[in-house]
Amino acid sequence: MKSPKKVYLEDLNKTFITAGKDKVVAVNDINLKIEPGEFATMLGPSGCGKTTTLRMIAGFEMPTKGNVFIGEENVANKTPDKRDTAMVFQNYALFPHMNVFDNIAYGLKILKRPKTEIKERVERILKMMKMEDFSERVPAQMSGGQQQRVSLARALVMEPGVLLFDEPLSNLDAKLRIHMRDEIRKIQQNVGITSIYVTHDQEEAMAMSDKVIIMNNGVIEQQGTPQEIYQRPINEFVANFIGRANILDGQIESFDGSDVIVNIYDVKYRAKANRRFETGQKVHVVIRPEGVIVGKQDFTVKVEKSVFMGQNHEYGVDFFGTNIEISENNPTGKTIYRIGEQMGIGFEERALHIL
Repeated sequence: MKSPKKVYLEDLNKTFITAGKDKVVAVNDINLKIEPGEFATMLGPSGCGKTTTLRMIAGFEMPTKGNVFIGEENVANKTPDKRDTAMVFQNYALFPHMNVFDNIAYGLKILKRPKTEIKERVERILKMMKMEDFSERVPAQMSGGQQQRVSLARALVMEPGVLLFDEPLSNLDAKLRIHMRDEIRKIQQNVGITSIYVTHDQEEAMAMSDKVIIMNNGVIEQQGTPQEIYQRPINEFVANFIGRANILDGQIESFDGSDVIVNIYDVKYRAKANRRFETGQKVHVVIRPEGVIVGKQDFTVKVEKSVFMGQNHEYGVDFFGTNIEISENNPTGKTIYRIGEQMGIGFEERALHIL
């Protein structure tokens, strides 16, 4: 495999003109740097611009303005075949009349590579994918997961500098999706290839990525590691989009530069400060459902939902007129609260994040 390449998007914009001559800005002057060998996932709601961005990197859409660098080369105006990329598609895009070997070899044949080289590279990829026994099968004889592995092998055999994924697992059932996301991540780490992955599945993004890029309305809201995005969301949109979030009203009691004391309904908590705060400032505080401590007596709340899920117990409670969600891990042997009962709760200070 060749060395992985970095990807840099500079002031990238895509504006579409509708049939009514209206302008729709799909991607609005974004800047993004993806390091060589990094697995980056673009995540966001439908229409946020993530797929359009991926298609501009691939060359299937040309930018209205801005630059796309792959390695040191600006490829913004080059066709897909002139870019050092390969795409894994949502619908597999396999040739139904070709067997697995020929599907994987197709791109190399188009490039007129020698037959001996084609055979060696395809067999090496089949071995990597643990699909040596599938080389003579046609797509109709394989499951969805197997077809997706062939689609991935076909992209990898081209030895691209950058591998692109357009929601590749959305056609698979839930259990197979989990298996395939683990497989893709393992293969990507073994090969060390720069990868850009588009999905609307938050768990998929968290499980696979070195970097998560949250998009909304054509702009990047936040980018960072899965831990940073989940634990320190920059705003309410990110907090609510990635995982589940309880957003509470609070007021700053004191601030010393690194820690902040925040008052939440007359109970004081110490939280880490990620920016400057003023005494008396009203703020919003994010606490994830697993950061709520059941049984602590900081607050007494009324249970409105109580659902046993096996590895955890899910509660919904009335917290000063606002519903908050609680996820209590490993509920075996613990008190189970029923709908209508009173429950004592508190908040894990390390889990508090002030917006």
